Amino acid sequence: MERVYVSIGSNVDRAANLRAGLSALHARFGPMAVSTIYECPAVGFEGDPFYNCVVAFDSNEPVDTVHAELHAIEDRHGRDRSQPKFSPRTLDLDLLLYGDRVVREGRLILPRPDIDQVAFVLAPLAELASERVHPARQETFTELWGRFDGVGADDLVPIDPGPLVPPEVIE
Repeated sequence: MERVYVSIGSNVDRAANLRAGLSALHARFGPMAVSTIYECPAVGFEGDPFYNCVVAFDSNEPVDTVHAELHAIEDRHGRDRSQPKFSPRTLDLDLLLYGDRVVREGRLILPRPDIDQVAFVLAPLAELASERVHPARQETFTELWGRFDGVGADDLVPIDPGPLVPPEVIE
């Protein structure tokens, strides 16, 4: 089994879509750890603020199967891929890590290159995988977060997860 880390974001009907995304991930992959949920401004475009978090679950499925299923879940929740890269999202699921694998296969790149560049990914990842070593940088995620000086470090606002995290999803 490999430990899989996925970032989740939404800024379109964000509470409903985040909850639905967590439920869909649970239905497909089973119980998971859920980080703190943060509200943060849109990055790269003008838009409504996002809810973001990171989840972790175990899987023995091939990495490309997990990656494809994340895209399928996004599609089932109204993801419009015809929009520019930086635009509003009903649901955004990004595969961050799949165990310690380093993968460069077409559009699948692991670890995800922007893990240490945006606060809304690195902060919750450091929470769930504090002592895990970044497979390419050879530093723990706690160390990376401790010296983070990138986008959004001061803009993360933790929110009450109560109404957003269905209790059955938590491992």
